[in-house]
Amino acid sequence: MIRVVAAVVVRAETVLVCQRSPGRTHAGKWEFPGGKIEVGETPRSALRRELREELRIEAQIGERVWYTRHRYGATEPIEIHFFAVPSYAGEIRDQGHFADLRWQPLERLGELDFLEADRDLVAALAEGRVTARRETTPATLAEDTDPDAPASTSDRSPGARRDR
Repeated sequence: MIRVVAAVVVRAETVLVCQRSPGRTHAGKWEFPGGKIEVGETPRSALRRELREELRIEAQIGERVWYTRHRYGATEPIEIHFFAVPSYAGEIRDQGHFADLRWQPLERLGELDFLEADRDLVAALAEGRVTARRETTPATLAEDTDPDAPASTSDRSPGARRDR
């Protein structure tokens, strides 16, 4: 199982979303910023690191607002922990990781072609069932997962790519 974290950054009824660059798996698809949890990292520390590397911001990582597991075809399954980001320091600047960054209005999230693993969260955000402050649909959280458990060596397959 590949463990991944992603940020839900909401500002004035918009949310920060990123478009995958050409040459990457699922190029052109939209996603929330984040990436893989490295061995020994907690999900929150991994997300802080990813946001620093991808966007040059120092983020406060808030509550987990969504959790999902997904498998793209015959690839290794992934689990994704989505966290609210209540505040950050610095100016958001893509560091060459994305084709596009934008603040998309929440009610218009569905207009973008998101990765399959993100689509249920996209719908929940657009419909107001989930906010970036707290979980409002408890059924989406798995009882047996600890979002602060460090990754183990079995969480990452040899030669796994860094992108989701």
